[in-house]
Amino acid sequence: MAVNLTDLSLPQLEGLKSQLDQEVEFLTSSIGQFKVVQTKYVEAKDSLNVLNQNNKGKELLVPLTSSMYVPGTLNDVEHVLVDVGTGYYVEKNVEDSKEFFKRKIDFLTKQIEKIQPTLQEKHAMKQEIFGYLLFTP
Repeated sequence: MAVNLTDLSLPQLEGLKSQLDQEVEFLTSSIGQFKVVQTKYVEAKDSLNVLNQNNKGKELLVPLTSSMYVPGTLNDVEHVLVDVGTGYYVEKNVEDSKEFFKRKIDFLTKQIEKIQPTLQEKHAMKQEIFGYLLFTP
């Protein structure tokens, strides 16, 4: 149902603009959060490339926190523990792990693609209201 802006009072227009501001902010935040998680999955998937026979037995630094590492040796280049959510880890081989991360990346891409048109529509509506408010005596 389309609403004619000329039929709305100034307080109604300001209320509608405020609601659209909140929706645009929420959708923008959601897309940003999806992109952050997506980047982590891409990095995890790319990190699996170092797990090969050429690197077996090599020394490396193992992160204990984001700013503290301990020395270690890469012994198993065929299996990893994958965080599947809510504190659960599953042992997977490298190829299954890559496929898991690919599915997660694809899912997030689809979610972003679903939200993008709605965000653009809300933003356009907000701009239309702003323009109407700007030029209304």
